[in-house]
Amino acid sequence: MNYTIAQTLSPQHFKRRFGVRPNTFKQMVNTLKPVWRPVPKPGAKPKLGIEDRVLVALEYWREYRTYFHIGSSWGVSEASVCRIVHWVEDHLMGSGRFRLPGKKQLVRGFGNPEVVVVDVTETPIERPKRHQRSFYSGKKKRHTLKCQLVIEQATGKIICTFFGKGRRHDFKLFQASGVHFHPQTTSLQDKGYQGMQKLHLNSRLPTKKPRGGQLAAEDRAYNRTLARERVVIEQVNRCLKIFRILAERYRNRRRRFGLRCNLIAALYNYEQSQSA
Repeated sequence: MNYTIAQTLSPQHFKRRFGVRPNTFKQMVNTLKPVWRPVPKPGAKPKLGIEDRVLVALEYWREYRTYFHIGSSWGVSEASVCRIVHWVEDHLMGSGRFRLPGKKQLVRGFGNPEVVVVDVTETPIERPKRHQRSFYSGKKKRHTLKCQLVIEQATGKIICTFFGKGRRHDFKLFQASGVHFHPQTTSLQDKGYQGMQKLHLNSRLPTKKPRGGQLAAEDRAYNRTLARERVVIEQVNRCLKIFRILAERYRNRRRRFGLRCNLIAALYNYEQSQSA
């Protein structure tokens, strides 16, 4: 695979192969061109051009094969693949072109979203050598990293993220994130956010079944209606986890996990804005 072959793919096959649309790929290349030097001084000429470098990074996120296997496919060393992926990630994030709106967008008096949905998704990790208990998720029964998403229900765009260890409860993670909603914004959560009404009055949560009892018919209907309104965030999670680096067991150092999540989320937002 190289850029010449990738150009022959249809838009649908390009999306399946690399996880983004061709227009998004071109925007990524144009963003990196100002910092790209085809002939660095001093140093040898790079073996891969800027288009191929972006494809290598996309392939790594999409398939999450090892640096060795990707390097074998592209005819470069695994160390080169590592440097290429980090170079693409750092400069895309540093450009400011692919960034999330941020939590300040939630409290602005003008243009704040009417309805937001909050949820947490988990990514399994390798068993840590130290402090294993703090990463162990009782829900997933394995060591994980948590990513909290706040999205706008109407558009499905991701507003902000926050990260934590697998042992931390969803509501505790929300409190630690420092996210605040505008008083007129309605927030939708699942049962893991009990006590949310104390922080934000305009919150909607499912009705819990009383101990030893059953839910009334109207409560079950309310829970089903709320689940239909919240399903948009499950669809967003699915779109993000097309990239296997977020879906499969994360093998890299954890300090780079947040950067990659934010970058992939920003790419998702960009494609949403282009299709709107």
